Amino acid sequence: MRLHPRDLYVPLPAPVIARHSKTASLYVVRDGTGHVVGRTSTYRYGTCQLFGHTEFTDDDAVFAALMDVVTQEAEGRPLFGPVALLPNQTGGVITSGFESRGFVDSAWNPAYYPAMYERHGFTRRFEADTWAIDVPGSAGAYQFDDSRIAAEQLVIRHGTRRGLHHQLPILRSMLNASFAQLGYYTEISAAQLAEQTDGLAFLLDEGLLVWLERAGRPVAFVVAVPDISEFLMRTGGKLGLLDQVRLLATRSRYRRDAVLVIKGVIPEAQGQGYMTLLSREVHRHLEASGYRTLRSTFVERSNTASAASYRRAGGRPLHGYTFYERGAA
Repeated sequence: MRLHPRDLYVPLPAPVIARHSKTASLYVVRDGTGHVVGRTSTYRYGTCQLFGHTEFTDDDAVFAALMDVVTQEAEGRPLFGPVALLPNQTGGVITSGFESRGFVDSAWNPAYYPAMYERHGFTRRFEADTWAIDVPGSAGAYQFDDSRIAAEQLVIRHGTRRGLHHQLPILRSMLNASFAQLGYYTEISAAQLAEQTDGLAFLLDEGLLVWLERAGRPVAFVVAVPDISEFLMRTGGKLGLLDQVRLLATRSRYRRDAVLVIKGVIPEAQGQGYMTLLSREVHRHLEASGYRTLRSTFVERSNTASAASYRRAGGRPLHGYTFYERGAA
């Protein structure tokens, strides 16, 4: 919080870091006066050494000290990051759009970050963009032939606060199937998904968590959440019990902007317009509820279908986005 502007940087919630400390090793770098000037974490997954929670001053010596720790932990394995804890969880580095604030489940960093990584031998991987869409009028961009709904036995389902625990397995099965072919994706276990969605129920806008069933089988989904970034920016990432009570009491303030966290279609149902139908449903709800902006977490530039969907609704790239690797074959 001392390092980055408070009106741009959205801190990772303190409870999330506390949970990550159970499975990752956390490190800080201090200067000669004892002030923290850098931090990172290490976490091993498969053949890679992952690192995350990585922040640093504009000082090559500080960055080198952090990467020395990561390299020692790697024991010869290639480095990949920043991720916390897995590539499909929070992580990444923005490479443009530094003047636009960050948002939950996405990164914000100063302009010197990409240059620092690349000066120290890291190369970009999975280049992407985050997106922003102005909500008013956006639903009209998603045209779907409604005669197909009865003909194909399509039913749109909505998440519920009380039923979220039972709905998570449905979402997880579609999530893992939809993203299995993506290089950065690592399969999410039931426990990991429960951890990532811990606390979601009390903030859930039930019109923003939707999935589609075809003849009774779930085939597509969209998960968006009210954007509580400004709350986290004010509290410095604190989400203790009192903070949660305050957030719950003022949650109507955070129904102006939303964040699309993830969406997908199972492989055998792709290319049939089902995401268009769900997008229309979500955008109708956003507009009816008075939301102004929908931001999206990163979309790989090779994922032209998702990018085209945002452009169709007048969306614009917000931040350039990448991960970094070093030592890969």
